[in-house]
Amino acid sequence: MPKGTADRERPLRIALAALEVVADKGVEGLTHRAVAAVADIPLGSTTYHFRTLDDLLAAAIVEAKKATDDDLAVWADGLGPGSDLADAVTDYVMNALTQHWDRLVVEHELYMAALRRPQLRSLSREWDKAFPAVLSLHTDTVTAETVAMVVDGMFVRALIHGMPSRDEVQQVLRRLLP
Repeated sequence: MPKGTADRERPLRIALAALEVVADKGVEGLTHRAVAAVADIPLGSTTYHFRTLDDLLAAAIVEAKKATDDDLAVWADGLGPGSDLADAVTDYVMNALTQHWDRLVVEHELYMAALRRPQLRSLSREWDKAFPAVLSLHTDTVTAETVAMVVDGMFVRALIHGMPSRDEVQQVLRRLLP
């Protein structure tokens, strides 16, 4: 790129590189230097656009949320008025666990980064709203929130204990969504 030409995509490239670093090294491995190396840009550019590591984490959270929101929108578009919601949510959970495992790991690391970084909590809370909002179009609000919490628990449990079977997931969801 010629000198003096603005790289309008650089902040996005940095945020996506931060996601890659978290995927490879975890939140603890996130440094401006590591992000600059992955983005193939000068170190000063990362600190220019994202002054602190928390700024980098926030940008990574925003980009990760966009990906999950896109998947959620595709899934939601497939829900019709007569859909079996327990089956559909089971499909959603199993797809996340089998097709997007690496992303699920990164997303949960980023989500949990808010535990010790209060400035990231509002972003993590925003992340929480999308799934129950979709579910509430097909069931009452309390059930939608309950299912979302149970699905979150299934994801965390799968990350620690290993993959549940489709039958295990469906049995739990059938209790909530008969």
